[in-house]
Amino acid sequence: MHNSTSPFGGDHLKAFPGQAWWLTPVVTRQVSGGAARVLAPSDPERGQSLAAAVAELPVLDARRQQVPFGALFRERRTVVVFMRHFLCYICKKYVEDLARIPKSFLQEADVTLIVIGQSSYHHIESFCKLTGYSHEIYVDPEREIYKRLGMKRGEEIASSGQSPHIKSNLLSGSLQSLWRAVTGPLFNFQGDPAQQGGTLILGPGNNIHFIDRDRNRLDHKPINSVLQLVGVQHVNFTNRPSVIHV
Repeated sequence: MHNSTSPFGGDHLKAFPGQAWWLTPVVTRQVSGGAARVLAPSDPERGQSLAAAVAELPVLDARRQQVPFGALFRERRTVVVFMRHFLCYICKKYVEDLARIPKSFLQEADVTLIVIGQSSYHHIESFCKLTGYSHEIYVDPEREIYKRLGMKRGEEIASSGQSPHIKSNLLSGSLQSLWRAVTGPLFNFQGDPAQQGGTLILGPGNNIHFIDRDRNRLDHKPINSVLQLVGVQHVNFTNRPSVIHV
């Protein structure tokens, strides 16, 4: 049963059949090709605010320091990627590509990139070393923010298409992740294996500009499609070097 407090600020929203009672159809509607709709300037929901109660929920950094969720995007537009768990092979490949986004690209667009996982903070440092990720990263070990934002738990059977971020064999990669779980100091999946993630564009302040919830482990939004929404230039995620014409 959903908490009676809406994760969005302002007046309570009307319920819609088949949706959590606090979601508007504009925010959650899917257009052809599985792309989440971006709020257009004419949409009344544009600039809708995250409820203060959700913004105040804490996340932890690698040193176990608590930071209010809302503080992460208080000053500028921020892309927030919620992961499944740190041993998810598909998430690992996705974050490896997030790591390839030059910080200069983000700085030029005045955009922050943040990854949030749902493991213990102990796993952050090793995950960053494994993926090469050096942008901001936090964890929500109790999954409270995941729940309040309506992130799905369990996998929906849906065609998500071919991810541009999975460039190697999915089965062998998943087996490698399982082996890491079994042979690690503590046998765990570094998060709830059934929890799905999602992507949001937030800020400055508690403004919500874009929200998409993954339906299954393959349902990540292509990174360049998200970067385009915040004015960050295109990144080459192929394994082939770019051809420079002179």
